[in-house]
Amino acid sequence: MRIFAWVAMVMVAFAANSVLNRAAVGAGLIEPVAFGVIRLWAGAAMLAVLAFALRGGLRLGGAGRVAGVLGLLAYIFGFSWAYVDLPSGLGALILFGMVQVTMFAGSLLGGERPPLLRWVGAGLAFAGLMWLAWPSGGASGGLWAVMSMVAAGVGWGVYSLAGRKAADALGSTAANFVIAAPLALLPMGVDPGPMTGGGIALAVLSGAVTSGVGYALWYAVLPRLDGAVAAVAQLTVPMIAALGGVLLLGEPLTATFLMASAVILGGVALSVLGPRYFARSSSGS
Repeated sequence: MRIFAWVAMVMVAFAANSVLNRAAVGAGLIEPVAFGVIRLWAGAAMLAVLAFALRGGLRLGGAGRVAGVLGLLAYIFGFSWAYVDLPSGLGALILFGMVQVTMFAGSLLGGERPPLLRWVGAGLAFAGLMWLAWPSGGASGGLWAVMSMVAAGVGWGVYSLAGRKAADALGSTAANFVIAAPLALLPMGVDPGPMTGGGIALAVLSGAVTSGVGYALWYAVLPRLDGAVAAVAQLTVPMIAALGGVLLLGEPLTATFLMASAVILGGVALSVLGPRYFARSSSGS
């Protein structure tokens, strides 16, 4: 029960990133780039503290660091720009689906030969994303917002692929944030745009707590979970984000979103869990 409680807390934290970002930039409390920069700096500070407290230090080098930093920057800024228009749940769903598609493509480029079920699942997830992105689909925020979140999903997928080479996930994440934070100042230029105290507070909360502490908790509990359980748990994030958007921000929950969610999440579940299930079934027969 304790592990379940920790996992539930982490999934809520991940979903809260969408709700916090939408509440800040969607309401015009802060400019998207400024939100992303503050989120990165707050996350870097929290993760650096945790790395020193739990690992005794912070190593900035390591395999996959350049790809990790670039992927993180693409995720942070694409995420922020998308939520100027996208509802919380829709944004989280596009992000989650695109991460899985990107990781699938990365596995192919890396020489892996996925089984048929993984191909079918990835195809379903991609079809669901196209359904949402189509002009007559459920992407109420417009093409620019959808493409910004697609870029964020590709960035996080690249980040995840680079992270496979890390021996210490928490230390690697802390290093990526610390390196990316000063680089993130470049897009701001000399004018950071309009900022309010509320917008800054939401950005700090998203960076330090729902990102920094959330990632640290996830990496602490992940070794205790079966891979299938971890994958299923992450399927809940878009739905939690959608619920948060409805309850806290008054966002609508459309039939198109629900149907596309079933296609995307079903495809991801089939891709991630299907091969394991059938392999387990065949080995037990």
